[in-house]
Amino acid sequence: MNLNLSPSLMCMNLKTFGEDIKFLDDKIDSYHIDIMDGHYVKNITLSAWFISQIRKISKAKISTHLMTTKPEDFIADCINAGSDVICLHTDVIEKQAFRLINIVKDSGKEFGIVLNPATIIDVIKPYIHLLDKITVMTVDPGFAGQKFISEAVGKIKELSNLKKENGYKYKIEVDGSCNKNTWKTLYDAGTEIYIVGSSGLFGLDSNVEKAWGKMQNEIKNSIGN
Repeated sequence: MNLNLSPSLMCMNLKTFGEDIKFLDDKIDSYHIDIMDGHYVKNITLSAWFISQIRKISKAKISTHLMTTKPEDFIADCINAGSDVICLHTDVIEKQAFRLINIVKDSGKEFGIVLNPATIIDVIKPYIHLLDKITVMTVDPGFAGQKFISEAVGKIKELSNLKKENGYKYKIEVDGSCNKNTWKTLYDAGTEIYIVGSSGLFGLDSNVEKAWGKMQNEIKNSIGN
């Protein structure tokens, strides 16, 4: 089973970073980069500079998840650094959603929206037809290794049905606890892109090639060929 996988780079081992990117580059759907401002969530992580460094050594798609209170302050820098997809949270763009969508798309990039576990789908319906990707958070944003929130599965199913019924083009992505305990549940619900972090990939072995093999075996055992 070849799933569309998006490794979360904040979970990678920086000591073997270059080697790991070289191994992963032709096997993945995209790289997932989290940028946090210390306000929307308490953590502060990667930056536009980090995106530019990835772009120097990778040809893969880069998807940037902005966990920031003022995403408009970060968008241009991320695009200029080489990001291909910009993903924003619904609760910080309500007053300027269409403007920000246009800024990203006019730059020739894809626009994605992120739904927190407690966010309902209705809030994005005014612009759902414009979205390239919808990321469903199955953990609360900001911290790795949290418990899977099963209530999010119904949201994935609803988005999958809406897509089929209306001919929408967005991809359904899941962020949070994509691992051996959830592969089949997420697959059956209609997930199209899986963000993999510590529990799904990097924590399986310190060697990324071995970790990748273990992950693929877990996927096969969960979902089948």
